[in-house]
Amino acid sequence: MAIVFESFQRDQAAHGLPLLIADRPERTVAWRQGKAVSATQFMTHVQAVAAQLPPAATAVNLCEDRYAFLVAFCAIALRGQANLLPSSRAPQAVAEVMAAHPGCYAVGELALENPPPHYRHLPALSVTPETDDGCAWLALPADQVVAIGYTSGSTGVPKGNAKTWASFHASTAGNLRMLHAAVGKGFHVVATVPPQHMYGMEMSVLLPLLDDVSVHAGRPLFPADVAAALAEVPEPRVLVTTPVHLRALIESGVTLPSIAAVVSATAPMPVELAQVAEQRYGAPLLEVFGSTETCVFASRRAAADEPWTLFDGVQLHPQPDGTQVRAPQLDEPMTLADIITLHDGGRRFRLRGRHADLLEIAGKRASLGDLTRRLLSIPGVKDGVVFQLDSDALGVQRIAALAVAPGMHEQAILDGLRQAVDPVFLPRPLKLVDGLPRNETGKLPRAALLALL
Repeated sequence: MAIVFESFQRDQAAHGLPLLIADRPERTVAWRQGKAVSATQFMTHVQAVAAQLPPAATAVNLCEDRYAFLVAFCAIALRGQANLLPSSRAPQAVAEVMAAHPGCYAVGELALENPPPHYRHLPALSVTPETDDGCAWLALPADQVVAIGYTSGSTGVPKGNAKTWASFHASTAGNLRMLHAAVGKGFHVVATVPPQHMYGMEMSVLLPLLDDVSVHAGRPLFPADVAAALAEVPEPRVLVTTPVHLRALIESGVTLPSIAAVVSATAPMPVELAQVAEQRYGAPLLEVFGSTETCVFASRRAAADEPWTLFDGVQLHPQPDGTQVRAPQLDEPMTLADIITLHDGGRRFRLRGRHADLLEIAGKRASLGDLTRRLLSIPGVKDGVVFQLDSDALGVQRIAALAVAPGMHEQAILDGLRQAVDPVFLPRPLKLVDGLPRNETGKLPRAALLALL
């Protein structure tokens, strides 16, 4: 089997795209347990794991260690299979994805107590002897589907989106141009987001595969862990995070090693938070814009409250129900629910909300995003969200809110909102909770919100 597998890969190399960009075998791909992992070591691990994987069309990649995820991702792809990336590693989310792909299996580096069906426990990725074989010939067909990413479920049921290796090469080129302009080449990434999320995939998996970039194998959660992870990689350092994680970092007061840039996505970045972050860390905060469907296609400095700048080759066309996106990584145009206005000859845009967020009651208009922003601006409110309920028996969709505000009463929050919004948009009900059901990237799955309410 190994001989057939190797022959298949060599045949693909002539007309494929590189799996790993490495002009030097000793190029560092990852930092794991305080040690650098070279390109040669990495590809040796990839080939060893690939030879052990069963035949199938798809496999759920459940690896939590980012280096293990990288190895599994490439091994699965080298077998001609697609990585299934559920919106979370919760058993139900994994089961739903596996049910949609009969015959698939799952892989992970942990010995799970209750593993999903056909679970493959990866071997320990200990230090592997260097080889002289070289791995420059390893490539993937450009049109091979290497991943199917699932949306977070923040607007409903998670949906799968297939990604080819060519589309990942194209989207990564845009991200690299942005980061090279900000920090130069040869940087090192520490990410607080999981690699299964498309943002985490782009910034912590594809970057070290397709450029002279290395990534820390961990996914630090607490501020002290983030500081420790940053200290384990050399300069220049790039921190990939979310507004929720960034706010926790700043409020903790933990001192971070010097960083060259902060990258943020998954939720709107408040201007005030971006400005504090840039002042605290002495580095630009680059907010990126994209989706599971499109990957990243624009960026901006949120601290300057400037419009988004499109990546090269991207075009936006406003539609009545959203915005059509044309990008090098898309085989065909994709329509997002975001409402935008174009500026500077169509090369920049401002976000005006999402089509699904727009409200019209009694001839008056508002957006859920703006209502949430006003809720969060009330002194004493630590976290919160305003959302619309499903239609009742009369077809009416009421507005509801959840707020984390220790020591406050619902009425005090409603009084605060009444000063800023029209009474018809006051959320009823508004419920105080101990915490919001945010997922690993800080998003709020709709089903979890309804259950909590």
